[in-house]
Amino acid sequence: MKLALYQEVALNRCFPEYDLHRGDITTLIDYVPHPADGEEGAVLEVFNALGDTIQVVTVPSSSIEALQPTDVLSIRRLAQAS
Repeated sequence: MKLALYQEVALNRCFPEYDLHRGDITTLIDYVPHPADGEEGAVLEVFNALGDTIQVVTVPSSSIEALQPTDVLSIRRLAQAS
């Protein structure tokens, strides 16, 4: 099932090139087709704990999942501010 836009979603894998980790919570802002007929992309906005946008990234749609009632939020520090 395709997740609805503008909801918070969790990453189910790491993206070291973006300094994003499995379990990080982002906001799904769009879907984009793959330019070579590959997997559809999910455009995510990443916020810090204060609500400021850190970055906007595109990852494969299979890399995100809906938040669950049993999920617990936590914080981690970025190695460097983006």
